[in-house]
Amino acid sequence: MVAMGSRNMVEVQNLVKRFGSLTAVDHVSFQIHEGEIFGILGPNGAGKTTIINMLFNLLMPTSGKIRVSGIDISEEPFRVKRLLGLMTQETIVEADLTARENLRLFCKLYEIPSQEIDKRVQQGLEDAGLVEFADQRAGTFSGGMQRRLGLVRALIQEPKILVLDEPTSGLDIQNRNTMHNRIRELNRKGATIILTTQYLEEADILCDRIAIIDHGKMVAIGTPLQIKETTGSEKVLELVVGAQDTQRAISMLKSKFGISSVLQGDMIVALLDRKHEREFTRISKMLDSSGITVVSRSMHPPTLNDVFVKLTGARMRDRTGAMRGGQASVRWK
Repeated sequence: MVAMGSRNMVEVQNLVKRFGSLTAVDHVSFQIHEGEIFGILGPNGAGKTTIINMLFNLLMPTSGKIRVSGIDISEEPFRVKRLLGLMTQETIVEADLTARENLRLFCKLYEIPSQEIDKRVQQGLEDAGLVEFADQRAGTFSGGMQRRLGLVRALIQEPKILVLDEPTSGLDIQNRNTMHNRIRELNRKGATIILTTQYLEEADILCDRIAIIDHGKMVAIGTPLQIKETTGSEKVLELVVGAQDTQRAISMLKSKFGISSVLQGDMIVALLDRKHEREFTRISKMLDSSGITVVSRSMHPPTLNDVFVKLTGARMRDRTGAMRGGQASVRWK
């Protein structure tokens, strides 16, 4: 990650978007600094995509302001679009065109001078590792290859700000790691990056700062460490017990130790303060002595997922709306 500048590349001020009686974005404000990777997280329907669409002037705000590099997007939308590059959640390439033709097409759409096109196309192919496949139809490429082509296509006009919407969704571990390395490389070269992702561990390792959106409202913003510290907890307790013992274990944690817990799938999860952290052994012994079948137990520092559950009442959802990691969780008490 590059050192962040003091200049704000994006300023969102009191942004509101309503669709009839539905408020999709509810008085959201944040700034994105030059040279940082800024993550926007939230469950399905939280308002993330609506914010991105307003940034690209595809939707008009009901109220509020967006400035990009000091330019009011409502006053000079085309000038702002010249500063932005977008890699969409869905991999979209022209399947019947070759990789080279795909890049040339976007050079022309962005009105890049004709004398620059060959140079930029060649550079894009090299950056994507597609030189030897340059004249093959993009529809024959693997998902990872198409995603790499989509990324360099977003970079073809050399944008100041790159928006990556779920850039690793659907990729295997190897291709995901390749994408992570490419994002870091772009950032080291000075790109300001806005990242939306359904993978909380991805946001943790890549982002300088993160905003968590829920029901259209900003519920947290800060560095990953700052956000994890908002749990007010030292450790997270995770228990898997026999299905017949689940409710009894939850009740015992509350009555014997004053510990509130939630059920996530088949796992009981509790946030422990320093006092309860020291009682991990005692908690384990009491569960064992009560005849509760403990399948597994562990304790670890809070993760972004723990904070996400605390703030939004749910694990991160994938784009189909299904819950990642099991059933929806209730909010922490």
